[in-house]
Amino acid sequence: MINVLMIEDDAEFAEILSEYLAKYNIKITNYEDPYLGLTAGIKKYDLLILDLTLPGMDGLEVCKEIVAQYDIPIIISSARSDISDKVIGLQIGADDYLPKPYDPKEMYARIQSLIRRYKKSSTLEDQQGASVFLVDEKRHEISFKNEVLSLTPAEYEILSYMIKQNGFSISREQLVYNCKSLKDKGSKSLDVIIGRLRAKIGDDSKSPEYIHSVRGIGYKLVG
Repeated sequence: MINVLMIEDDAEFAEILSEYLAKYNIKITNYEDPYLGLTAGIKKYDLLILDLTLPGMDGLEVCKEIVAQYDIPIIISSARSDISDKVIGLQIGADDYLPKPYDPKEMYARIQSLIRRYKKSSTLEDQQGASVFLVDEKRHEISFKNEVLSLTPAEYEILSYMIKQNGFSISREQLVYNCKSLKDKGSKSLDVIIGRLRAKIGDDSKSPEYIHSVRGIGYKLVG
C-alpha cells in the first residue's frame, strides 16, 4: 500500500483520482484546507500531491513549509498555467509538476516513478554509508564528520538547505528566496556566510572539497 497525502480544495477532483488510484493499491488522504494538511502527520505518507490554488495559503508556500521540514516526494498538480509557478515550484523542492487537466493514468505513472526513485536513493545511501553532513532538525544541529558544528541561525539555515540539495547546483537567487535569514540582507551576505561555513568545515575556498562555487549560478554542496 502506498499512502499519499493530497492537499486539494476540489473535493470532487480528489475523489475521482482517489477512486482510480485505489485500484493500484494507492490510498489517498485529502485535505481541502492547507493548514490541516500541514498538520496531518506528513512523515507517515509516502508522497504528496499538492494543488497551488488553495484557500488561505498559496500552494507554493505550503511546498516551502513541507520541503523545509520533511523529506517526501512532491508532485504539484495545478491548473495554473503561468510557467513561473512551475519554475518556482521545482526550484523550491517539488519533484514533479503535472498541469490540470490530466489523465489519472499519468498521475499513477508519475507516482510509481517517484517512489522508485526515492527507494533507489535510500538504498544507495545505505550501501555507501552516511553522509559526512547530518542534520538533526529537532535539535537544530548539523554534524560534520560526527562532530556538531557551532552555527549561527543563518549558517544553519543555509547549510541545511544545501544539504537537502546535495549534488545539485543552487542559484544565489534560490538560496536567498528559500532562506529567511537572507531575504533582507541579499546575496552579499550569502558570500560572507558561505565563507564562514567553509572555514568551520576546513574547506579551502581555492580548492574546495565540499562547498563548490558554480560560475554564473551560485553554489553546490557535495558530501
